[in-house]
Amino acid sequence: MVICEELHFSRAAEKIMVSQPNLSQQIKLLERELGVPLFNRIGKRITITEAGNLLYEQSTHIFSHLKQAQESISELKQIKGGSLTIGILPGDADLMFNSLLLDFHSTYPNVSLSLVETIKVAEQVIEGDIDIGITTSPNPDERIVRIPLFHEEFSLAVAKNTPLVNKMTIPLKSLQEMKTVMFPPDHQCRKLIDEHCQELGFRINPKIETTTLSSLITMIEKGIGVSVLPRLLLENLPNENIQTIKITNPTPSQEICLIYRTDKYLGFAARTFITAIQDYIQMAKSNTLTS
Repeated sequence: MVICEELHFSRAAEKIMVSQPNLSQQIKLLERELGVPLFNRIGKRITITEAGNLLYEQSTHIFSHLKQAQESISELKQIKGGSLTIGILPGDADLMFNSLLLDFHSTYPNVSLSLVETIKVAEQVIEGDIDIGITTSPNPDERIVRIPLFHEEFSLAVAKNTPLVNKMTIPLKSLQEMKTVMFPPDHQCRKLIDEHCQELGFRINPKIETTTLSSLITMIEKGIGVSVLPRLLLENLPNENIQTIKITNPTPSQEICLIYRTDKYLGFAARTFITAIQDYIQMAKSNTLTS
């Protein structure tokens, strides 16, 4: 697996702390056992053969299953630990997950968490690069389990020192006359807004685009432009200088869900995190209703 990743015998040998001749000999023995070459050797360069790619893919699954077995055994020993890699859309981590992760770590200090921002959440869940994904509802796929979390509506975020703050609602078509700051076009939130705008016969041309939610919030606050963001996020935003206005005709919305592979063993870390995020979303909704 390391040779496939490094495409260099010496670097691979150094990485796994064995001698290069020993590693080369092991590969030759493996190729002899399988009856096919795993690598093409072209001078000092190597490339992976089709058989090598197949073995690499299967090895990835094998190590994934070994990790799951270790987590299962840990649970039997009542360690209640494990590790979990969570994939989310860029920008969502800044506000929606910070307090959740802090609370989760405080309650389960033996669980190791890794938060990954990616625009390809579903793809990386299927490939096994991440354990759990929080994303918009993907197309039906038998390889994925989908747990609905909440229905997300979008609102207009404006600075409180602008005339727009006096409006209770605003039609989506009004965006074409405003200066906007937005996520880039490949971000799922932006894709949704662009689709609605195109249906109304116009395109938005943001003054600034950024993948970072914190910088987007700062630019809205400074009056550089308005933005369209999830209402739940905006209403839980600890910033008194930003006003939320309901968008109408239409109101952009989408379904947010949690996904994982159908054949994925849900260890202690995954099960407890799923429960934690469901409780967190419910609490956020309650706070919005009572505020």
